[in-house]
Amino acid sequence: MSNPNVDVLNDVTKTLIDSQKGYQKVFEIADKSHVLREKFRSLAAERLELISAFQERVSEYGGEPVTKGGVGGSLHRAWADFTALFQDDEKAALEAVDDGEEHLADKIGRELDNEKLDASTIELLQRARGSARHGERFADALSDLSDR
Repeated sequence: MSNPNVDVLNDVTKTLIDSQKGYQKVFEIADKSHVLREKFRSLAAERLELISAFQERVSEYGGEPVTKGGVGGSLHRAWADFTALFQDDEKAALEAVDDGEEHLADKIGRELDNEKLDASTIELLQRARGSARHGERFADALSDLSDR
């Protein structure tokens, strides 16, 4: 019988991996003088910490932690759009990251409704949802600035 904590943590980990790779990729392609380059690096590092925490918790439950993202997922597509657009259309890129972060936060919110999860899994999910909401506010604020 599978452990619902392991299943949920691994499912969300795939999405966190996509998000981390997206932030890392845009950090790498951003011009060295780009004002937001360090913010992208910081967000990538934050996601990497969450991924490690999720994987560690899965191992503690006796499960096998996932190590790859969900290539077919909508968050992955949003990040692909973001990195493709970043150099040509920053406004569209910010909309793509906003969509991806909203998807991640909503996904985690749905998982938090699972009554079979224990307190430590819930705490990790809440941390990850907070990170996604932070990323969403970041994209919204930048988008608002670029409208001016």
